[in-house]
Amino acid sequence: MSVPRPVIAIAGLGIESSTFSPARTEAPAFHPQHGAAVLTRYPFLAEGTPLREAADWRGALVGKALPGGTVTAAAYAELSAELIERVRELGPLDGLWYDIHGAMTVEGIDDAEALLLARIRETVGPDTLVSTSMDLHGNVSRELVHRSDLITCYRMAPHEDAMDTKERAARNLVDLLASGAPRPVKAWVPVPVLLAGEQTSTRIEPAKSVYAAVADVEADEGVVDAAIWVGYAWADEPRNRAAVVVTGHSAAQVAAGAERLARGFWDARHGFAFVAPTGTLDECLDEALASTARPYFISDTGDNPTAGGAGDVTWGLQHVLERPEFKDHDGPTVIYASLPGPGAVAAAERAGVGATVTVTAGAEVDDRHAGPLTLTGVVHCVRHGDRDAGTEVVLRVGSVYVILTRLRKPYHHEHDFTDLELDPRSADLVLVKIGYLEPELFAMAADWKMALTPGGVDQDLGRLGHHRIRRPLFPFDRDMAEPDLAARIIAPSDAPLTGAEE
Repeated sequence: MSVPRPVIAIAGLGIESSTFSPARTEAPAFHPQHGAAVLTRYPFLAEGTPLREAADWRGALVGKALPGGTVTAAAYAELSAELIERVRELGPLDGLWYDIHGAMTVEGIDDAEALLLARIRETVGPDTLVSTSMDLHGNVSRELVHRSDLITCYRMAPHEDAMDTKERAARNLVDLLASGAPRPVKAWVPVPVLLAGEQTSTRIEPAKSVYAAVADVEADEGVVDAAIWVGYAWADEPRNRAAVVVTGHSAAQVAAGAERLARGFWDARHGFAFVAPTGTLDECLDEALASTARPYFISDTGDNPTAGGAGDVTWGLQHVLERPEFKDHDGPTVIYASLPGPGAVAAAERAGVGATVTVTAGAEVDDRHAGPLTLTGVVHCVRHGDRDAGTEVVLRVGSVYVILTRLRKPYHHEHDFTDLELDPRSADLVLVKIGYLEPELFAMAADWKMALTPGGVDQDLGRLGHHRIRRPLFPFDRDMAEPDLAARIIAPSDAPLTGAEE
């Protein structure tokens, strides 16, 4: 007689929300999927794969939004209510995979992901096992750890292991259900450090070695999973800080592993540095023009839409267009990605490719550093149907090819440019609203600098104005006393959680 497969639901909402951006995120930005469509997000759950066959997987609701501003209370209420109802409709569950980011901020709510998981727990009952997967730039509160039976996060920044992490979270849940073992022991250590992702990239030391130790701890007998969260630096909540969680079946082993990882992160705190050389935007442009390396990439970091920036800060592009080197068509070829301007896009679309137009774009959301920018140029390309941007237009202004979008969009892949009849490999300079370069761009760049520019994800954390984070906290308090890095053993998810958040 065949053994019944465990019934596992998949649910979650994910976004990075900058509380220092004036933008607000509404429900449609999450592009929610439900039912069988949820399974199509994960290649390892394709028909016929071993993990798909190991359980009866049921999609509830999964929605992921491009990083942005704080989520409105109405959007969160709408999405969470639908998610809970869809979980309820799935009936009795053996397990639930909670697929989130971990840095969602909602108007009027602290720790929105833990609150949502608490509501899920009320719906599915105490016997359902929950496995939570996260971005390493998420925030891990004591409550979130308590409500999860298994919890893990990415081990690479950039996140080249994102799908591997999700598969690990799903597989660990299946294995736990199949084993019939008791709920794992969880050791949590909050680490009072809060740094930007561009200062903690695993491409370079010390993060490279700090994260290499995760696999060593995971390999210890009695340990199921180990994880280090950097935390999210551009939101201002008490939970925003680094953290370590180790799960397993030996309290002694998970505590020792968690303390080892926490100590490694803390001891390395003074060594974290930006993943690329930095400077003001003008310094970066001067160096790029003096260099023979082509293409030369410059990150316009302060308004990075994939870290939570509004995406429509005009300050960087304004400085580029003011440079005399780029005034004439025969100047150095520059690509600038990108600036939202729905009115400008519509005007260029009406005029058509080859037409000369004067349009105004940007600063509709974030006008704190510069106002709307008026551009006169030749329409180089018009493209429709992008998932994020909607419609894209390329306007040639002097020797600068400016990408304008109806809605904001990140530019991470070569095809993002070639689809617009642009060749970044033959350009002199490519300026992208981004922090660290994503893998394809990193491989393409002959050289690269990060410009420390203003915006909702300003890399200079000290000038943003955090006032709700737990202090002392490095680097805000560089001379702080040695913290308590002892492991906190968190109660199983089916037991009451007592004691205050540390």
